[in-house]
Amino acid sequence: MTKIKQSISWWSFVPNKMTAEEFLTVVADSGYDGVELAPPEYWQMILDYGLEIAAVGGHESISDGLNRKENFDRISAEIQDSLENAVKLNIPNLICFSGNRAGLDDDLGAEITADALSRLAPKAERAGVTLILELLNSKRNHPDYQCDTTDWGAKVIKSVNSPRVKLLYDVYHMQVMEGNVVDTIQNNYNLIAHYHTAGCPGRNELDNEQELFYPAIFRAIARTGYNGYIGHEFIPRQNAAESIRSAHALCRDSLSRPK
Repeated sequence: MTKIKQSISWWSFVPNKMTAEEFLTVVADSGYDGVELAPPEYWQMILDYGLEIAAVGGHESISDGLNRKENFDRISAEIQDSLENAVKLNIPNLICFSGNRAGLDDDLGAEITADALSRLAPKAERAGVTLILELLNSKRNHPDYQCDTTDWGAKVIKSVNSPRVKLLYDVYHMQVMEGNVVDTIQNNYNLIAHYHTAGCPGRNELDNEQELFYPAIFRAIARTGYNGYIGHEFIPRQNAAESIRSAHALCRDSLSRPK
């Protein structure tokens, strides 16, 4: 079976639910491969716990991103710095953002975003690091964000046509926007290099109190031959340590069942 790695988001737990040491101890003991979206001052600590840094932000910011030509010079410099860190620390993915529409037409926004990523792609290819354009919902969590459907993101990635520029498919966000998660993954898997999970509605645990059936989603991802990271990015309602362990076990056990 293809080896899928599991990571978990730092911001969901530290500092509001746990200390850094408590979090990393539980994550390592639970069998995770990595942590993502941690502040730079904790990167060495993550490595010291025997964990990888699965993904970090490549540039600022979610709302002011790649779909504005005037942002390119700033973002290019930020991506260059992020790539240098990624090479040093073996970080495989840098998260990128379209930015908000702010009145920008979707077709033009996709064209500008694709042009920016096309210009950044050679740097990523030389570094061996993947720039992942994140799909986020604009209905609830990120109003006006432009890369808010798989079709829009896929249009950009296909236009760039680089092995080092792909999508970050966030299951929670795309359930809010469009649903049809399993079919969407299976129809676009070649464009996806990273996954995020959370329960929907609420963005909480992957449990029976939400509408997504994650065992089927995990197995659908595995059927595509995917061998990257599935990153859990939920906000725990229950005991934080138990929620960390349960998410890992659910994904692990789902993938161990026959497809």
